[in-house]
Amino acid sequence: MVTTVRQATPVDAATLHELAAATFPLACPPSTPQADIDDFITQHLSTASFSAYLADEQRTLLLAAVDGHATGYTMLIVGEPTDPDVARVITARPTAELSKGYVRPEHHGGGVASTLVAATLAAARERGAAGVWLGVNQENERAARFYQKCGFVVVGTKQFHLGDRVEDDFVREYVFR
Repeated sequence: MVTTVRQATPVDAATLHELAAATFPLACPPSTPQADIDDFITQHLSTASFSAYLADEQRTLLLAAVDGHATGYTMLIVGEPTDPDVARVITARPTAELSKGYVRPEHHGGGVASTLVAATLAAARERGAAGVWLGVNQENERAARFYQKCGFVVVGTKQFHLGDRVEDDFVREYVFR
């Protein structure tokens, strides 16, 4: 299997939407109503949303493929966090957010996510970031282990709104040395 990572382009918007629709539910707590997941995908992970993200100069979207088949993606957002809980706990400035990072479940444990995150960290560094932060649901133990293995440490907490629910996330930060 050959894994490649490249910067996504506007023609990838539909592929990114499909990946997001298939992988976003994996990050949600099991008790999350399907209607809330579907609504979030419609509002924030649609093809139109990805077209807008790809046009935003503050964002870098990377697309991973295994043997030419799209398997995962990340979205990096360069800039100061707008969430005051995050802004208060982040130590490295300038910073970037690893806003989205998902891999199809059939490729979990195969190195795709590690390759994708390494490429994302390299992109953040190229954009001048001194560190990268992310939020991960406190119930998502698999993701927590993965991000810890990648060098992200817990620096605080924040909330994530999903439907009528308020989810608790850990804020993790990776600081370039």
